[in-house]
Amino acid sequence: MFVLGIQGSPRKQGNSSILLTAFLKEAKRLGAQTYTLEITNKKIQPCRGCGACERQGFCVLKDDMQAIYPLLWKADVIVVATPMFFYSVPAQLKALIDRCQTLWARKYVLKLADPGQQCRKGFMLSVGATKGKNLFAGAILTMRYFFDAVGARYEGSLTYRNIENPGDIKKHPTALSDITKKAGLLVKPFLKRKNILFVCKENSCRSQIAQAFARYYAGDKIEAESAGTKPAKKIIDVMIKVMKEKGIDMAFRRPR
Repeated sequence: MFVLGIQGSPRKQGNSSILLTAFLKEAKRLGAQTYTLEITNKKIQPCRGCGACERQGFCVLKDDMQAIYPLLWKADVIVVATPMFFYSVPAQLKALIDRCQTLWARKYVLKLADPGQQCRKGFMLSVGATKGKNLFAGAILTMRYFFDAVGARYEGSLTYRNIENPGDIKKHPTALSDITKKAGLLVKPFLKRKNILFVCKENSCRSQIAQAFARYYAGDKIEAESAGTKPAKKIIDVMIKVMKEKGIDMAFRRPR
C-alpha cells in the first residue's frame, strides 16, 4: 500500500513536520510504502479560475502539479500536515488544494471515477499557536472538500492548540502516541489485502484495464498493480476512451 504525506508548512522541521514524520514512520514500520511531498519545494501556480479543466479535464498550467496528480491517485491514504495561518492553511498548501479543481471537474463535471476512490482515505494533522475554540474549523472544512475532490474519504483529524515555538509538539503529553495509534488504525486494513500484479507487454492497455477494474471493484480486498515487460512510452488513447464509456478515469497513468 502507498501512504502519501503532504507537508504544508513553509517552516522546515516545524511542529507539523514532526507530526507527519511520526505518522509516516509508523506506517512504514507496519509495511506501507510512504512518500513525503514537501509543498514549499514545489512550483505550484495559483488556480486562474479559467474553467479549462471543466471543459477539457486537464489543467492548462504546466508546473509541478502535473507530477502531483498521479501521486494523489496512487495513494491509498493521504495525510495532510499543516499549521494554522489566520485560521486556515498556508498559501503554498492552499495553491495545491485549489489546483485540485481539475480532479473535482473530472469527478463531478465529466462524471469519471478514479478507480482508487472506492477505498482511499484522507486525514489531517494540524497545530496552531492560539487556543481559539474554532481554530481548526475552517481548515477542517477545506480538508473535507479537498479529500472529496481527490477521491478520498475524510477520516478525521488530530489537532493541537497552543503549539507555537519549534519543537513544542514534542512536549505535548499524548501527541506522538496519538499519531502512532492513528497511523496503525488507518494503515493496517490495507495491509491485509492480497497483492495482484497484472502484466502485459507494453503496460499501455490490457494490464492497465485489469488493474483499474480490480481496484475499482475490489480495492478493499486486492492491492492491484500493473506492469509491462517492454513498457511503451505512453498509454493507448483508445483505451482511455473505452474505459470512459464505463465511467472509469484512466488519466495520469504511465506505462512502467
